[in-house]
Amino acid sequence: MVDYKGKVALVTGASAGIGKEYATKLAAKGCHVIVVARSKEKLERLAKELSATYGIRAYALSADLSKTGATRLLAEQIVELDLKVSILINNAGFGTHGRFEEISSEREQEMINLNVASLVDMTHQFLPYMQQQKDGIIVNVASLGSFQSIPYMATYAATKAFVLSFTESIFAENRQLGVRILALCPGTTKTEFFDVIGTTEMPGGINGTPESVVNAGFRGIEKGRSYIIDGTSNYWLAQSARFLTRKFTAVMTERMTRPASSKTAASMPTSGKSK
Repeated sequence: MVDYKGKVALVTGASAGIGKEYATKLAAKGCHVIVVARSKEKLERLAKELSATYGIRAYALSADLSKTGATRLLAEQIVELDLKVSILINNAGFGTHGRFEEISSEREQEMINLNVASLVDMTHQFLPYMQQQKDGIIVNVASLGSFQSIPYMATYAATKAFVLSFTESIFAENRQLGVRILALCPGTTKTEFFDVIGTTEMPGGINGTPESVVNAGFRGIEKGRSYIIDGTSNYWLAQSARFLTRKFTAVMTERMTRPASSKTAASMPTSGKSK
């Protein structure tokens, strides 16, 4: 059993959804928590609630982790608070939806910076202390999309494939050093994620909850897993890609995820030309 009581946990993307649920459950287990996101007011309100409810210390640090140097500045703030992070939940991230060429390059680069670069930087900042203590936990929030391409969410799926590969690699490097490292892979989850990408048209609907995702994360850590998928149906969906060709999977997924406007265009005559 993992002992959480009295340890300091850092949760990114903590103002809502999975991050907020993670911070709450860690506080309930006796962790002192550092909550990080862009929304200062939401963070401060959450920190006060967690302190009052669970009798732990909670710190609200506002940061935009998609910006260059933000992780270093965050680490410096934590040093100034004289805190040692033993649990890191890399949850901050967002997605985009639509045809690749129609999404701005700036928005895609911002997503890559947050989903990939900041996650790697955060791990660099806090893993060495855990190695020295021979004790620590890192949970990197990946996705069901880590296991296959997702047309119309092409760059997002690629960032989450990176997260899975990166996490499994450092899991193997650290498994004898007392540091537990997990890629947590949710399916579609009822959070603000879909407000950001601007659609709720997902194959099979949006069925997961932040609570079910976070509970899966705790199970994965307890079992010493390198990755865990939230939900039995999501697990089998991820495994199905192993039995189908990558081309077939990509084409079928494109048909299921195609935006409504593109579906209309695809059904129109093409002047007798075939593709």
